[in-house]
Amino acid sequence: MTHPATRSKERQELLGSAWMIAAALFFTLMNLCIKAAHQQFAMGSGELVFWRMVFAAVVLGAMAKMQGKTFATPHWKSHLNRSISGTVGMTCGFYAVMHLPLATGVTLAYTSSIFLAVLSVVVLRERISAYTFAVLLLGFAGVVLLLKPSFAAGQEWAAAVGLFGGLAAGWAYMQVRELSLLGEPAWRVVFYLSLVGMAMGAALATLTGWHSISLQSAPYLIGIGASAVLAQLAMTHAYAVGRKFTVAALAYLTVVFSTLAGIFLFGEQIGWQEWLGIGIIAASGILSGLKK
Repeated sequence: MTHPATRSKERQELLGSAWMIAAALFFTLMNLCIKAAHQQFAMGSGELVFWRMVFAAVVLGAMAKMQGKTFATPHWKSHLNRSISGTVGMTCGFYAVMHLPLATGVTLAYTSSIFLAVLSVVVLRERISAYTFAVLLLGFAGVVLLLKPSFAAGQEWAAAVGLFGGLAAGWAYMQVRELSLLGEPAWRVVFYLSLVGMAMGAALATLTGWHSISLQSAPYLIGIGASAVLAQLAMTHAYAVGRKFTVAALAYLTVVFSTLAGIFLFGEQIGWQEWLGIGIIAASGILSGLKK
């Protein structure tokens, strides 16, 4: 007979996996709304980032206020650095999703784990094992395979922007690690990211042009903001109750769901090189997490 404590742990791990699957579905919905808002209403990455951040700032700010949490922090410079790099990464990621096949654009965002490992070695002077080095080489081989068809199709700029977004996101995650060591709660990190992202998104949209909100476009903007917040909350719950490695591996379901959505909803064609590149990048991310 299975011990009650063991059954309880198994239920918690199963619940963590379910939360991560839900997060992947919400992230996929966000990506679909981003691509549709651009294709149907010609909205740019700046204003889409703005609306995504407005929703997060309002929801997180209200939740924090109701729970009596404090917004004050002595580490505002670190928050600012993390928020700027995080917003740059998000803006580039949105641009890639808008201008590349969903499979390619979303997968480029997941190169952040590869760049995080590289930055940890270069900037933080962390020692790298032979295993980690091999995983990094595998990941970059996947990037080359994934990007080759995009470059051949004349999508060099969008592909380069998406890859730079992965680098910026990797830099942001490295700073999140620093803020965590300083004792900053996760909600405050995301809240200040939302505030800075609103300002940066608004500034970019002012340069590139705003689009008026209509009854037709409003559902897409609400969908971007709501799905992003729900995905963030579901992911937080997943890591809180589930097995860290299992949850991290299931995060790559966003790539799978987005690829299938791109094929069936947008009629996108995915060649063997893209499929192989996506698989290798996902495998390198999962193998990297296995050693953490």
